[in-house]
Amino acid sequence: MRKKIIAGNWKMNKTPKEAAEFCRMIKEKAASNEAEVVFCVPFVDLYPVLEELRGSGIGVGAENMHFEDSGAFTGEVSALMLKEMGVEYVVLGHSERRQYFGETDETVNKKVKKALAAGLVPIMCCGETLEQREAGITIEWVRMQVKCGLLGVSAADAAKVVVAYEPIWAIGTGKTATSEQAQEVCHAIREVLTEMYGKETAEQMRVQYGGSVNAKNAAELFAMADIDGGLVGGASLKEEFVSIVHY
Repeated sequence: MRKKIIAGNWKMNKTPKEAAEFCRMIKEKAASNEAEVVFCVPFVDLYPVLEELRGSGIGVGAENMHFEDSGAFTGEVSALMLKEMGVEYVVLGHSERRQYFGETDETVNKKVKKALAAGLVPIMCCGETLEQREAGITIEWVRMQVKCGLLGVSAADAAKVVVAYEPIWAIGTGKTATSEQAQEVCHAIREVLTEMYGKETAEQMRVQYGGSVNAKNAAELFAMADIDGGLVGGASLKEEFVSIVHY
């Protein structure tokens, strides 16, 4: 049975001091034997968060990385740098990265491969805009993103990847896909993973839902057959995150 993974995506929030204080306050409450719990935090917060969460059972992830090991890429951070720090996870291809910073399916694919090579767990994001949903192309669009993001990734490596489905129209808007809508797309993701890697691997892989997940809707969303937890935005910055973990 797949273990649920509840990952908080802090985005560009909390100074290092605020991050340490928050982790100190929440770590005992948020730790869980039933689910894998992760805080994905800004680069400058990684060190204090890693220190504060050491031994707590809560994992730490970055929100992005470059697809090269080193080089003239001012302002970027490599997978090897993250790994040496003790980071275990990395969010890749979030819609905000695609929208504001030019991420493409090709760069996401390069990053997924590099993260896996470094021993990091990629949380690979996909999702449709409101216009794409209204045009009836949600499933086709998300299938394409998954195929492109995992192009050339072996079944053994793919089994380590977490796929996060985040309908763009539900991120930070307060709107949430119904549990049925979320399940429909997550099931379609599972189907395309089956086509790519076979049923056994697809059944191992975890598919999260993200998009205004909160304490009120978490239980219903996470009860769906193909939803293996959540990538939580704003609610992960508050004590409400504890309720989501212990849904």
